[in-house]
Amino acid sequence: MARFDFVTAGESHGPGLTTIVEGMPAGLELDREALDRDMARRQLGHGRGGRMKIEKDSAEVRSGVRHGRTLGSPIALLVANRDYENWVERMGPWESGEGVKQVHLPRPGHADLPGLLKYGFDDARDVLERASARETAARVAVGAIARQLLQVVGVEIVSHVTGIGSAVVTDPLAIGFDEARAISTESPLHCADTEIERQMIAEIDRARDAGDTMGGSFEVIAHAVPPGLGSHVQWDRKLDGRLAQALMSIPAIKAVGIGRGPAVATVPGSKVHDEILAGDAKASVPLRRPTNNAGGLEGGVTNGEDLRVTGYMKPISTLMKPLRSVDLATMTESPAAIERSDVCAVPAAAVVAEAMVAIVLADAVVEKFGGDSVEELVANWQAFSQRTAARFARRP
Repeated sequence: MARFDFVTAGESHGPGLTTIVEGMPAGLELDREALDRDMARRQLGHGRGGRMKIEKDSAEVRSGVRHGRTLGSPIALLVANRDYENWVERMGPWESGEGVKQVHLPRPGHADLPGLLKYGFDDARDVLERASARETAARVAVGAIARQLLQVVGVEIVSHVTGIGSAVVTDPLAIGFDEARAISTESPLHCADTEIERQMIAEIDRARDAGDTMGGSFEVIAHAVPPGLGSHVQWDRKLDGRLAQALMSIPAIKAVGIGRGPAVATVPGSKVHDEILAGDAKASVPLRRPTNNAGGLEGGVTNGEDLRVTGYMKPISTLMKPLRSVDLATMTESPAAIERSDVCAVPAAAVVAEAMVAIVLADAVVEKFGGDSVEELVANWQAFSQRTAARFARRP
C-alpha cells in the first residue's frame, strides 16, 4: 500500500529539527515561499511568548528535491533552532553536562513526570526538550509540502479559531470555507467573528496578568476533498480515526470533533444526519446536501462535502505562578518548574492542525490514486472523477 509518511527528530533547544518525508510522488513543483509562509504562520497569534522573537523559522531542503521538483525519493528537511547558541552547554550532544542545572520539579499537565517514570531519567530536561511543542515546526514543514501535493487534486485547507476560554463562536459550522479563507492575516487570533475575537483577547490578557494560561478550540476546513478517501472496511483505515489520531498527537490537544462533534450526542438523528437530495447533473452536481453535520465523513470515508475537523486545546502547562509539585531530588513539595512559555497558542495549534490534516489527506490521496509521479496520480484522480460523474449522468 502506498503511503505518504514522515518522521521527525530534534529537541526544543537542540541544534534543530530534522524530518524525513517518504511517499511523495516525483515531479511535484514546490513553492519555497509558500513553505516558509506556513512556517511563519505557526509563530503568530496573540499570547505567544518570547521564543517567537528569537526564531525565524524556515525549512531547508537537504534531499529529495532538485531544481524545485520532487524526485520521488525521501525528502529531508531541516529547521534550525536559532536559540541553540544560548543552550550549547545545556543541550550539546557531546558536552558532559557537569555543573548544568537539572530539572527536578515536574510540571502538572506536561510530559515531565510520565517521561521520567518511563525512561528512568533523573533530569526532566531529558523529557521536556523532545515533548515540547517546538517539534511541531517540523510537522508544519511537512504539512506545507503535503498541502502542495493536495493542490494538484484541487484540495485547499484553512483554519479558524472558534473559542478561547468562555469566548466562543456560537455556530462554527455556519462559517463557510470562503469566510474562513477571507480572514485577514493581520487578525490577532484568526477568528472570523471580530467581536468574539476581542473577547478572546481579553481572556488571554486576564490570564497573562494572573500568571495563568488559556486554551481554546479551532476548526480546520478542507475544501474540494475528493469522495472515497479512507475506507469503511477496517478500523485503522477509517479516515475520521486517522484524523483524530493526527490531531490528538499535537501537544495539549485533548479532544477532537468531526462536523458537529460532541453536539451530536444531544439531539435526535433527524437533526443530525445530512439528507441526500437530487442536484443538477448538468452542472456536475448530481447530489447535494443541505447540511454538513457529518463534517464530510460518513463511515470513515469522505463524501465530497467540506471536511471539517475541530480540535480542543487545554491551557499550556507552564504557569508563571506555578502549581504545586514535588522536587524529585529531595521528595519535598515545591512549586513546579517554570520554562519559557506562551500564555495561549491556540492560533498556532490551528496551523499545526492544518498541517496534520494535510498530511493525513495526502496519505489518503496517495493511497487512493497512487502513481510514482504526480502526472500519474493526477491522471488516476481525473479518471476516477470522470467515472463517478458518468455513473450519475446515465440516470434519467
